[in-house]
Amino acid sequence: MSLNMHSKNHHPPRLLGRLSLATELGDLLGDSRIRLLEAIDRHGSISQAAKALPMSYKAAWDALDAMNNLAEQPLVESAIGGRTGGGTQLTAHGRRLIALYRAVEHEFQQALDRLAGHLDQVSDGDEQAFRTLLRRLSMHTSARNRFVGTLVQLTTDSVSAEAGVRLNDTNQLTVLLTRESAERLALRPGAEVHALVKATEILLAVGEPPQISATNQLWGVVSRIHEGGVDAEVTLSLSDGLSLAAVITRVALERLELQPGCRACAVFRASSVVLASCV
Repeated sequence: MSLNMHSKNHHPPRLLGRLSLATELGDLLGDSRIRLLEAIDRHGSISQAAKALPMSYKAAWDALDAMNNLAEQPLVESAIGGRTGGGTQLTAHGRRLIALYRAVEHEFQQALDRLAGHLDQVSDGDEQAFRTLLRRLSMHTSARNRFVGTLVQLTTDSVSAEAGVRLNDTNQLTVLLTRESAERLALRPGAEVHALVKATEILLAVGEPPQISATNQLWGVVSRIHEGGVDAEVTLSLSDGLSLAAVITRVALERLELQPGCRACAVFRASSVVLASCV
């Protein structure tokens, strides 16, 4: 939630709210993402929706990947294609979330209007403390990949702990952390946890299953490639609407001959995964 305050000399300030439906790792749905989903529903195309907002094509895809990874069910369904191909539509779950968001947004603004009527009784110091609290309640992370899963296994010794996190029926992560961290997070089998992996920590492999020591190996299909001057961001579509992004060099991209539609394996160490939980 963020607030803008507008006032005139003879009127109390008005609070204008921006509602966000969030997990502990950041926003799941906010105004810009809701408008993106609504535009996709109108146009049936991510590229056309991005142009209508306006928003870059890559930013639109990044937002959709984040939403699908954090939502209980996929919000959109897309056929793999080029910048103007493939087609995209909202799922029934996506349409329900839009309706929920708009209904809550309306109630939220009405509540803020009532609150604004009492702001003339609030001192400047209290108002600043309120703003500070709102900033601290917001949490952002630089990790490109964020997943929600269930803790299915936890093994500890005197120093370290190894956790197994099931993302869905196909994909599971192994996470290495300290025993102190596991205790601080109050990790217990069956609990919902959040897993974060930086895109730069992920290697990609093709062909036969890689014979390497990295514990986590997630197979998927290349859905998008965004090339920069030196590096490239490769997005893999996993099962059940999940996706994963890896940043590799353009030399590696060419050597692996990666292109949309190719099957590839995302490989990363158990120590590269960061866990978060609701304690």
